[in-house]
Amino acid sequence: MRRAAICWALAALTTAAFTATAAATPKVTFQASAIPIPGFPGTGDILGAGAEVEVRVTISGAEYGGFPSPLIGMAIYAPSGVTVSDKGFGSCASSALEADGPAGCSRDSRAGPIGEGLGVVSFGGERVNEKVSIQSFFAPTGGLTFYAVGSTPTSFEILEKGYWTTASAPYGPEMIVELPLVETVPGADDASILSFNVKVGAAYRRGDKTESYITLSKRCPKAGAPLKAELKFMSGETVTVAYRQPCPKHKAS
Repeated sequence: MRRAAICWALAALTTAAFTATAAATPKVTFQASAIPIPGFPGTGDILGAGAEVEVRVTISGAEYGGFPSPLIGMAIYAPSGVTVSDKGFGSCASSALEADGPAGCSRDSRAGPIGEGLGVVSFGGERVNEKVSIQSFFAPTGGLTFYAVGSTPTSFEILEKGYWTTASAPYGPEMIVELPLVETVPGADDASILSFNVKVGAAYRRGDKTESYITLSKRCPKAGAPLKAELKFMSGETVTVAYRQPCPKHKAS
């Protein structure tokens, strides 16, 4: 009976350990805000106006060597009524970015200003923080290419493919981004992402009219504009964050 009791106790401890491991998922914060496009008055957090969208994400966890599991994919859902159009903008091929970086792309192919990210990279058993710059470009086949560059303590350049699809109500445009794994040293852990702040949005003038890549909906539910992000991690988890943003203001009369 003593042996049986010990076996049951060990089994219970083992089950608890597996449950704790299975329940360990990264914690995510997500916020998206519509802001003015520099140089284009009348844009920003206004119903029916063009806007630049700033996305801020933080990720925390300890399930991957004391840090969050590497992020491999992300989907961001915009409210219904938001429109996206790259008509009239330039584009930049992935091959040009790989060969010459942003210098190989025309100015009108830039889909937004330079953003930043923070990650953790590995050198054998040592893991250190690394800041990266992130810039978006219009892709020739539609969608976006995000060009991410790290320089210290390790040097790398990666391309992240983003493309649009349409989600079901109450959402509209959905941006899906594919993120490749970053192995800084052969055999070492892949890089973990801790945070990023990226702005996407551009505009140009056609006569007296401003043409914007992203245009906000002309209407907004009383409860607020629905936003959602789904983040997929290498460990298999998908973390969803959804909330309602206060409605944009009406255009000034």
